[in-house]
Amino acid sequence: MELQTERLKLTPCSDKALSTYSTKEYELRSHIGKYLKELKKDKTLLGWGVWLVIDKQTNKIIGDIGFKGKPDLEKSVEVGYGITPSEQNKGIATEALRCIIKWAFNSDIVNKITAECLNDNTPSIKVLEKLNMKKIHTDNNMIYWQLDK
Repeated sequence: MELQTERLKLTPCSDKALSTYSTKEYELRSHIGKYLKELKKDKTLLGWGVWLVIDKQTNKIIGDIGFKGKPDLEKSVEVGYGITPSEQNKGIATEALRCIIKWAFNSDIVNKITAECLNDNTPSIKVLEKLNMKKIHTDNNMIYWQLDK
């Protein structure tokens, strides 16, 4: 399974994917290891966890994006993302997020996508606004967002 945009390839994170693409500038943060352990126990998580964001020109991993689990009973999933600092402010997060939102809504098992970010995280706020996500509330320095199908 792989998704494509103009500049990016998005592939679900797996041990194989991590060995296929260059991780030279990409920091493997703790959520990656946690997700890979969960994926070994439940193969149906594939697609509903971490996706690697790969630059088509260099074949390097330049970030990750994805869902924080399978859709719940309300057909809702939460998204999260992080892009390597050298690749930020180039529209990468917006392009990648738009792609996986489309994939999720086309799955017919998602009707709502949520996100959260710190209220001073201006780059993430701009990304979520560009994708027409709506602020649903704020709490403890966090902004909570929602996009309906």
